[in-house]
Parts: sequence; C-alpha cells; structure tokens
Amino acid sequence: MSDPVQLPDVTVNPKPKQRSETAVRRLPPFNVILENDDYHSMEFVIEVLRKVLRCPQQRAVRLTLEAHVSGRAVVWTGPKEVAELKVEQIRSFHEVRSGDVPKLGPLGCFIEPAAGE
Repeated sequence: MSDPVQLPDVTVNPKPKQRSETAVRRLPPFNVILENDDYHSMEFVIEVLRKVLRCPQQRAVRLTLEAHVSGRAVVWTGPKEVAELKVEQIRSFHEVRSGDVPKLGPLGCFIEPAAGE
C-alpha cells in the first residue's frame, strides 16, 4: 500500500474588516406654509400662530402680514414629522363669529420640502 499524501498545513489569516466611515445623514427639512385667507380675521390667524408656534406677538403679526401680502408665508421649518404635526395643529383651530355666520373652516396650511437643503 502507498503512503497517504501529506497535505501542507494551511493557515488562514482573515483580513480585518475595514470599517467604513459612517456618515451622519441629516433629515431634509420641510417648511410649513401658511396661505393667505380672505375669510378669517387677522386676529384669529395671529392667535393661532401664537398658540401653535409659541411665537411672540410681533413675529405672529409679521408672518400673518407676509401671508396676506405675498399669498403665503413660511411659518416653521424642521423635520417632516414635526412639520406635519404643526399643520395638523394649525388646521384644528376654527374661527367662530357671532351671529348667523357658520363656523369657518381651517386655515390654509401645508408642508413642502425646504429649498436648497
């Protein structure tokens, strides 16, 4: 009978995994846009902005006037989920006037991706 064949000893040295640099990916910001409205009073719009955004009276007035003059105003910018919440909160307010006037609908408000981000 023949001698069994001797195989050489094989040593396996695995290469260490190269760690890829983990880049922090920022969530793209979204703008909350308030649309001009010919039905709601300016006082009501200012009150809603102050309650939802917790902004000072002066800023709420400026944003309301911007929406009135230009047709729209960016009232808040941030993560999409929070922007959606802000829109929902703004739309939850309804102005009720005295007399026979029925309750008015919500303010015109929507989100859009922030430009250049």
